[in-house]
Amino acid sequence: MQVIFDALPLLLVGAKLTFQITVLSVGFGCIIGLFAGLCRLSRSRVLRYLATGYVDFFRGTPLLVQIFMLYFGMPQVVEMLQLYLLNEYGIPKMVDVSNVSRYWIAVLGCSLNSGAYIAEIFRAGVQSIERGQMEAARSLGMTQNQAMRYVILPQAFKRVIPPLGNEFIAMLKDTSLLSVIGVEELTRKGQLIIAVNYQSAAIWFAVAMIYLLMTLTFSRIVDWLERRLKTDDRG
Repeated sequence: MQVIFDALPLLLVGAKLTFQITVLSVGFGCIIGLFAGLCRLSRSRVLRYLATGYVDFFRGTPLLVQIFMLYFGMPQVVEMLQLYLLNEYGIPKMVDVSNVSRYWIAVLGCSLNSGAYIAEIFRAGVQSIERGQMEAARSLGMTQNQAMRYVILPQAFKRVIPPLGNEFIAMLKDTSLLSVIGVEELTRKGQLIIAVNYQSAAIWFAVAMIYLLMTLTFSRIVDWLERRLKTDDRG
C-alpha cells in the first residue's frame, strides 16, 4: 500500500489531465457533432455527403491511427503546403510545425473522433422527435430553422443526455491511447512511475481504481441529470 500512497500525487496529476482532455474533447465534439448531425439531416446533398464522409471515417478507423495521423502526418502535410505556397506564390511560412503541442494534438484528435459519434447521437435524437412537433411549429408561423432551434433541439437534447454520458465515459477511457505520443495523462503517469520503482502490479491497480472512480462518479451524475429532466417534463 505504501507504494500506492507514494505514487498517488503523481497519478492524480495525470488524472486531472485526463479529465481536462476529456472535457475539452467532448465539449468540442458536441459542437462538431451537432453541426455534423444537422448536416446529415440537411436537404443539401453536398452537406449530407460531407458529413457522412466525416462520420464514416472517424467511426470506421481506430482512434490510435487517427492520433498518429495528426501527430506525425499533419506536420508533414502542413510543411509541404507551406513550401508549395512559398515557391508558387511567394507566401511566407505562417506556422512552425517543428514544435507541435502534444496536448492540443491530443484534444484535436479526441474531439474529431468524439464529434463523429456525437453526430450520430444528435441525429438519432432529432429523428426521435415526433413529426407532428415540426408540423405544429410550422403551422404557428415558424421557419424551418426556428422550429428546429426552439422546438425540436430542446426536446432532442434531453433524449441524448444518456448516450452523451456514455460517450464521455468512453472518451475518458480512450484518452489512455494518448500515452503513445507522450501526453502525460493517467496511463502515461503510471508507466513513468513503474519505470522508476518497477512495482507494476500495485501501480496498475491504482491506475485502474482511479479510472473506475472517475467513470462511476460521472455515471451517477448522468443518472441524476436524467431523472431531473424527466421530473421537469412531468411538471
